[in-house]
Amino acid sequence: MLALYSLDNGRLTPCQAEAAADGSSAAAPLDPALLARAAWVDLLEPTEEEELFVERELGVNIPTRERIFGLEMANRIIEEGDSIHAPAAILVGSTGDAPMLTTVYFILRGGVLITVRHSPVRGFDAFVAEASRPGGARFEDGYGIYVGLVGLLVDRLAEVLGQVGMALDAMTQHVFGEQNQFRGAQVKDFRRVLRRLGGRGDMLSKARESLLSLSRINAFLAASAASNPRRSALEGHFRSITGDIRALADHVNYLSGRISLLLDATTGLINLEQNSIIKIFSVASVVFLPPTLVASIYGMNFHRMPELGWPLGYPFAIGLMVLSAVLPYLFFKRKGWL
Repeated sequence: MLALYSLDNGRLTPCQAEAAADGSSAAAPLDPALLARAAWVDLLEPTEEEELFVERELGVNIPTRERIFGLEMANRIIEEGDSIHAPAAILVGSTGDAPMLTTVYFILRGGVLITVRHSPVRGFDAFVAEASRPGGARFEDGYGIYVGLVGLLVDRLAEVLGQVGMALDAMTQHVFGEQNQFRGAQVKDFRRVLRRLGGRGDMLSKARESLLSLSRINAFLAASAASNPRRSALEGHFRSITGDIRALADHVNYLSGRISLLLDATTGLINLEQNSIIKIFSVASVVFLPPTLVASIYGMNFHRMPELGWPLGYPFAIGLMVLSAVLPYLFFKRKGWL
C-alpha cells in the first residue's frame, strides 16, 4: 500500500484518496503530481507496480523484500548520490506474547522521506495521528518528519521497557515473597515465572537490537547534518535522540541484570524444593528402617523363639516397632531436620 503525506504550513497532511463509498480508506493513487508534493512516502507491503512508480518518479532504488531481510548489519547505512539508505530494526508486537523485529527501510533524498516496510508498525499510525491533528508538531521537510517519527518510536521503546520493569517487580515479589511455602502449586508457579522471564529476556534482546540500529542511523545523520548548512539545525535533534537511545540501552542492561538475578533465584528455589523432597524421602526411609528390622527378626522361621509362645509377644513386637519408628522421628525433629 502506498501512502503519501505532504506538509501544509508545516503540518503533516495525508494525500490519500477520498474515502470509499463503504467508509474504508483507499491507498493513494499513482499520480505523479501527487507524489511530487509528498514529503513522506510510506510503502507498506508495496506491490511491484508501486515500487516501480516511486523508483521512476523519484529516481531512487526501492529495495525488494528479499534484499531488505537479507541485509547485513555491517552494510546498514548506504549513500547513493544525494540519497541516504538506512534500514532499522523496529520492535513490533510488544504487547503480545510473540514480540518480533521487523526491518523498516528509511530513504532520505533531498527533502523527502521514503519508508519501506513489510509489517504494520503501530508507531507509524500513532505518529500520523499525532502529527496530523490540529496543533500538532510542524516539520520543515522529510528530515524533520524522520526526527519526529524516530523520536516517537524511541518513546514507545521506553514505554515497553517501563512495562518490562513493572512485570519484573511483580515477579520479584512473587519469587522472594515470604508467603511462598514451596509446595506443589508454588512449584508450578515458578515454572510459569521461568517462562515469563524467558519471554521478557527475549523482548529485551530485541529492544537492544532495535536501539542499536536506530543509534547507528542517528549518529550517521548527526554527522551528516553537521557538515550540511541546510541540515545543521537538525543536528541537535539527532544528537538528542542518540542520547535518549543510549540512556535506554543502559536501562536495557539494568533490566537484563535483574532478569539474570531472578533466573538464578528461581532455579535456586526450585533446587531447594527438590532437595527438601529428597530429604523427606531420606528421613522416611530412616524412620521405617528400625520397624522393618524388628519385623524381619520376628518373621524368621525358627522353631525356638521365646516370644512366639508368649501371650503378649504380638503386642510387644508391635509396640517395639512403633517405638523404634517414633524415636528417630523425634531425634530428627529436635535437630531441625524436618
